[in-house]
Amino acid sequence: MKIKLATIIISFFLITNNVQAQTPISNLSPAEYYDFWIGEWDLTWSKSDESIGKGENSIFKILNNFVLKENFNVTDDESMKGFTGKSWSVFNSNNGTWYQTWVDNQGSYLDFIGEIDGEKRIFKRKVQKPDGSIIYQRMVFYDIQPDNFTWDWENSTDNGETWNLLWRINYKRKEVN
Repeated sequence: MKIKLATIIISFFLITNNVQAQTPISNLSPAEYYDFWIGEWDLTWSKSDESIGKGENSIFKILNNFVLKENFNVTDDESMKGFTGKSWSVFNSNNGTWYQTWVDNQGSYLDFIGEIDGEKRIFKRKVQKPDGSIIYQRMVFYDIQPDNFTWDWENSTDNGETWNLLWRINYKRKEVN
């Protein structure tokens, strides 16, 4: 009985997530803009030698469902062996803005501000380099479907006029057994 109940609850959660992922952004409240990301994900990316890197990501809500917590791990990429990171994303209802903080096992601390461009969800930051020059970095979530989407890590050295692709990750929702 407990197993059946657990299966029903998990199935309901997955169906709810899938409906959320298919909902046009115009039908969502700003606090729901990143809910498509919730779940367990298998990740793949093309490496410079044309081989495929792999990872996994787990995103879930914490703190009374106000914060999205991310747990990112590289599982198969010799050049990034052991890389792991975490992020916390929150919608600030006082100013209507999404924020994300990223930390990882290489000592990175990155802070982002969320924005929307059509159906794309973006976390962006401005960085002043030691020489005083400014670069912009952003994560772009797009082609969002119930069980997959694409994530790009980009930078710009011309105030966001043009963007350079640094890393593209293909997300695929893990299958539930």
